[in-house]
Amino acid sequence: MFAYYFKLGLRSLRRNPILTALMVLTLAVGVATSMSTLTVLRAMSGDPIPSKSDRLFVVQVDNQPAETPEGEPPTAHLSWIDARELLAAGDGVRRTAMYAIGGVVEPEGDAGNMLINGMAVGADFFPMFEVPFRHGGPWSAESDARGGNEAVLSAEFAQRLFGDEDPSGRRLRLFDREYVITGVLAPWQPMPKYYWLIGGPNRFSETSEVFIPLANAMANESDPNGNINCSGDGPEPGYTGLVNSECVFMQYWVELADAGERAPYRERLGAYIDGQKALGRLPVGERSRLLDVREWMVDQEVLGDDTKLQALLSLGFLLVCVVNTVGLLLAKFTSHAGEIGVRRALGATRRQVFQQYLVQAGVVGAAGGLVGLGLTFGGLALLARQSDEVAAVAHMSPVMLTATVAVAVLAAILAGLLPTWRACQVVPAIQLKTQ
Repeated sequence: MFAYYFKLGLRSLRRNPILTALMVLTLAVGVATSMSTLTVLRAMSGDPIPSKSDRLFVVQVDNQPAETPEGEPPTAHLSWIDARELLAAGDGVRRTAMYAIGGVVEPEGDAGNMLINGMAVGADFFPMFEVPFRHGGPWSAESDARGGNEAVLSAEFAQRLFGDEDPSGRRLRLFDREYVITGVLAPWQPMPKYYWLIGGPNRFSETSEVFIPLANAMANESDPNGNINCSGDGPEPGYTGLVNSECVFMQYWVELADAGERAPYRERLGAYIDGQKALGRLPVGERSRLLDVREWMVDQEVLGDDTKLQALLSLGFLLVCVVNTVGLLLAKFTSHAGEIGVRRALGATRRQVFQQYLVQAGVVGAAGGLVGLGLTFGGLALLARQSDEVAAVAHMSPVMLTATVAVAVLAAILAGLLPTWRACQVVPAIQLKTQ
C-alpha cells in the first residue's frame, strides 16, 4: 500500500500547483536556512580526533605574577622554561612542545622565493595527532634530540614545489639553511586546527607548509611567528632573553595511556609547580590546568556565541516554516474532502486515509528537501563570505546531504499530522449529499 500511496502523493503534486509550490518552497527555504547554519555548527563543534580526544591534553602552566586578579584564567600557552622541564621529565606516552615559525623558502629552478608558515615540533607530534604521510615519514628520535636539519612538508606545499614526485631525501633551503626532506604529509587539515588554537584565523586555516624539529628551531634561534605574551618588564633583548624569560609563546601537549591517567598526571604536574614555587616562580601556579581536546576547544571559544545564536535563529525560522506548511496542508487536504468522503463510503478506514495523506505530506517534504539542497549550497556560499574561519568549514558533507532531505521529510510529516487528522474526520454521508 505504501507504493500506491506514494504514487498518489506524486500525482497530488500536480494538483493545485500554486499551493503545492508554496508548500515546497516554504519547506525548502526553512530547511536550507537551518541546515546551512547547522553544517557550519557541526564542523566547528565536532570532535577533530575522536579516537583519542580524551587522552590528548594541553598543559597550561600559569606563570602570571602574584598580583594577577582572582578569577583571571591561566595563560593559554607556556614559557620555554616550563616546556623544557616538562619535556625533560618524559611523562606520558608521547609529548611535544611546539611553536609557530615563519620565513623564506628558496626552491630550486625558476620558482622564486616564497614566504611560508611552519611549525617547530617534536617527533612525537606526528603519531600523537595521527598525522598521515604520503611519502616518507617524520625524522628519527635521534635527530629530534640533536635538532638535525630535517623537515616534513605538507601535501599542498610539496605538490607546489615537486608535483607528484616523492621528494624524500632531497634537500631544500628553508629559513636560510639547508634541510633534508624526510617525508610529505597526505592531505591533512583537521577542523578546527585544535593542536594550535592561537589567534582567530589560525584555527581554521590550512596546515602549515613545513614542520621542523623543535630543537633545531631553538638552536637556530628561530623567532616565534605568532603571539608572545609577557608580564612585567618583558624579556632581555634577543632570542636568548626570550627563551629565558617568563614570556609565553609555546603550546605543550601530552598523550596519556588512557583517560584514567589524567588525575595522576595532574598530581605530578602539581608537584612540579610546588617545586617551582620553592624556587620563587609560579606564584599563582595552582591555577594551572590540564585540558583534553574538547575542553581546550571550549576554553578557546572555537564555537563562538554568534554561531550558536545563528543556529538557534535558523531553527526558529524552520519552526515558522513548519507552522506555515500546516496551514497550507490544511487548505490542500480540505479541498479533497469530497474525494475522502467517497473513499470512506467505499470502505476505506480512517487509518487508511491517515496513512495516505501522511505519505502525501512526506512526498511534499521530499520535494522540499531536494529544492532545499540547492538552496543550502547557496546559503553556505553566503555564510562563507562572513569570515575566513566560516569559509573553511562551510562545506556540505555526505552526512549533511542526507540529513537535509531527512529533515525536510520529517518537518513535512510533523506539519501534516494535524491536517491528516482533520482529513480523517470527514463524515462520508455529509460529503456524499453535497456531491
